[in-house]
Order: sequence, then C-alpha cells, then structure tokens
Amino acid sequence: MTTKELNEVDPFVAMESLREALAGVGLVLPSLGVDPGSPALRLVELGRVRADVALRLADALRRGAKE
Repeated sequence: MTTKELNEVDPFVAMESLREALAGVGLVLPSLGVDPGSPALRLVELGRVRADVALRLADALRRGAKE
C-alpha cells in the first residue's frame, strides 16, 4: 500500500475486519477498538489479553503464514 492508501483506511472498518478474522479462529480481543485520542493517525487499539489468548493468537498467525 502507498502512504496515500494507508491514510484512506477507515480505522473502524479495519477494526471490524480484524474482529471478524479473529472470531473466525475462535479468538476475541476484548479491548479491540479505535483509539479516539489520535484520529489523524487512524490507530486501532488492540488492548490487553490474557497470556493464553496471546499464545493462541501467535499460533493462529503461524498457521496462517504457512498457507
């Protein structure tokens, strides 16, 4: 993606897309949301998770990287 394309990404769309993808592998990030303190940066806040959820997320990413 170019810088212009990155600046056009709606953080709410990105957050919902990530939420759906995570749900597809049985994961929930309870604090997932858009950072309201930095609208110009369009940051998605991933929040904190339990250690077991972090391990499951890492495992899901590794499996996806192999496909």
